[in-house]
Amino acid sequence: MGELYFGDNIDVLRNPKLIKDETVDLIYLDPPFNSKANYSVIFSDKAGEFSEAQAEAFKDTWSWGPAAAQAYDDILKMRNDLSALMESFRKWMGTNGMFAYITMMTVRLVELHRVLKPTGSIYLHCDPTASHYLKIVLDAVFGADRFVNEIVWRRYSRPKGSQFTARKFGSATDSILFYSKSDEYYFDLDSVRTPLSQHELKEMYPLEDEKGRYMSGPMLRSSSMGSRPNLVFEYGGFTPGPAGWRMTKEKVGALDAQGDIYWTANGQPRRKVRPTPNHGGIVDSLWTDIEAIGSQAQERLGYPTQKPLALLERIIKASSREGDTVLDPFCGCGTTIEAAEHLKRQWIGIDITHYAVTLIETRLRKAHPDADYKIFGRPTDIAGARALAERDKYQFQWWAAWKLGAQTYETKKGGDRGIDANIYFANGPYGLGRIIISVKGGSHVNPAMVRDLAGTVEREGAQMGILVTLNEPTRGMAADAANYGFVSKTPHGRMPRIQIVSAEDIVDGRMPSLPPLPKPDHDAHIRRKLHKDQLELMLPFAGAGGLRTEDGAMIDPSFVSIGAR
Repeated sequence: MGELYFGDNIDVLRNPKLIKDETVDLIYLDPPFNSKANYSVIFSDKAGEFSEAQAEAFKDTWSWGPAAAQAYDDILKMRNDLSALMESFRKWMGTNGMFAYITMMTVRLVELHRVLKPTGSIYLHCDPTASHYLKIVLDAVFGADRFVNEIVWRRYSRPKGSQFTARKFGSATDSILFYSKSDEYYFDLDSVRTPLSQHELKEMYPLEDEKGRYMSGPMLRSSSMGSRPNLVFEYGGFTPGPAGWRMTKEKVGALDAQGDIYWTANGQPRRKVRPTPNHGGIVDSLWTDIEAIGSQAQERLGYPTQKPLALLERIIKASSREGDTVLDPFCGCGTTIEAAEHLKRQWIGIDITHYAVTLIETRLRKAHPDADYKIFGRPTDIAGARALAERDKYQFQWWAAWKLGAQTYETKKGGDRGIDANIYFANGPYGLGRIIISVKGGSHVNPAMVRDLAGTVEREGAQMGILVTLNEPTRGMAADAANYGFVSKTPHGRMPRIQIVSAEDIVDGRMPSLPPLPKPDHDAHIRRKLHKDQLELMLPFAGAGGLRTEDGAMIDPSFVSIGAR
């Protein structure tokens, strides 16, 4: 069973009714951070620029403001070593972007510590820009003695050239900070051994007999191990010294019966140690065998911070069992969730962007159509819609457009030319039809909004426009919309050219008058094709640019084939 939450992870984590104390076995988190910015940007009072897919919700989160100030105050009220640490950070850094990032991460790590079982582990994925600060915070939250490993993941093995003279060594690694809740944490290194090549197999097991390859292993204890009278016995005419055998007489007999004992020229017994399924290479703290997702990788979704499935599968296999609960509080495009579902773990995912939640739904529907999960946090009534608009008007904008059936979304804050989303439809002999969606999440509405949308529809050559308002539109707005008449060129009957729908209409299922719309095509690559009244939509995007139209709008993942893995 899975649980997917749409909302700020601090709100979800602080609600003990949603995630109870000590109920999670493994936590993986890859919090967004602007690693491409230089230190002069990060250590300023201005927010950096973040990747658009995650980003709109995080531009304000990782800059100093009311949310960061409140988080800092919450930490001070704890009156513990963590409070003292954060006071020191502030005295040194001031209230800049980096301190805001550390503060916002700290309050979340406190809650993650609360929900983690005593046998649980946490893996925090970051890059060298902030890893040293986060390690100190983890030491304060979990305890310095709970540090297990710093895993260095080499994302790229191929060299990257540049037309400019390099002034530093190439950046090719991330850090994954591995901590446990207690010294009773679960860990299974054998489950993530790497397969041996034929060359490695011959090197590790250099000897060979009729049964296959083997290495020579000891059967006798060394004298430095001390005397073991209970392991001194005769077998095959041989009796060891006071240190004895390494195993019982029954075990020696069993090995002999299966042909796994041989005798050296001087009469000493040796064991034939043969390869077993879990006898691959030991994984250490330098991970060089899993590359980042390249532009041509089959599992590529176009999500800027997408991590390889193999990376998450290794972490989940090593630090959890089947049926355990895995939590990712910044689940993004859902790689942790897909890996957990594939490995038969329970999972909890949290993301603050509606786009990510939609992408995860689509990904699960394709890779695991029988997955059992619930989604929480999407508005189901007008109170929920208002709460979302108050929390983040841009996420309200994406949610409302998604409910109407939008296929592309504008991602830029401001300067959107009056377009928040688009719906495309097959318009018979008139070609590809377009409906422009404009969403107003503020508390005030006025007739100018209708006129602005009508002007945008005219300018863009679109067939229709839909105005979404948080509050009920005025009578004057309804009258103005009616004055624009009906779509003039369409085989779909009389449809008002400009329509208004409120948030309450949306949650109650009262939708505007629309033509037949395309259904998501999950079994084929995106393509442009008109077929009767059904448009199998191709929304073009640059080859390595991800889920985007040519003009930069984000494509709803429901209309993109997510079949490649």
